[in-house]
Amino acid sequence: MEENSNMTAERSLEIIRESIERSQRTITRNSAVLLIWWGVCVVVFSFIIAYLWANHGGPVWNALWAVMWLVGYVGNRMIDKKRETIPTTFVGKTIGHVWTTFGVFCGGLGFIFGFIGNGILPLQLIMPKVYAFGCITSVISLCFGMGTTITGLVIRNRIIQICGFIAGLGGFFGALHFPGHEQLYVMAVVAVIGLIVPGVLIQLQNQK
Repeated sequence: MEENSNMTAERSLEIIRESIERSQRTITRNSAVLLIWWGVCVVVFSFIIAYLWANHGGPVWNALWAVMWLVGYVGNRMIDKKRETIPTTFVGKTIGHVWTTFGVFCGGLGFIFGFIGNGILPLQLIMPKVYAFGCITSVISLCFGMGTTITGLVIRNRIIQICGFIAGLGGFFGALHFPGHEQLYVMAVVAVIGLIVPGVLIQLQNQK
């Protein structure tokens, strides 16, 4: 009787493991198009905002990032309707929580620095050089890379892990060397490395 109980427990654990692995594979396949989509959105809006910032009014055009999130969300929902559906799992929820946290933190950071002008004065006095060379873009790039890397770890995809690591650290240090609207070019490169490249590679793997 005890032996049957052990076998049942082992079989239950095996079923759970197989379910998690199947969910990871499905999420990886489904993520390819979404990675490319969000990467393209970031790149396009980075160039649009950089151009408007340099030629038509300055950093106020960063408000267009809110438009990008709206466009990205609508496109995300349309893609969701066409891709393979999977049951709600711990893996899927974890990835959702990671990117929700990323959006809340980076959105809050952008709001504080973009709309509460008086609030950034102490930061300028404490670390003027860092602020002048784009600490906001650096922090967002780092968070971006961390989100991508964690996603890769959760679904056990080495490509996403490596791209996220390179994008996060590269964007963090890269943005410190560019003032003003030029930081947005760094953000575009971060999106290419952290989203578009892994998305394309996963899509190519899916076609084999």
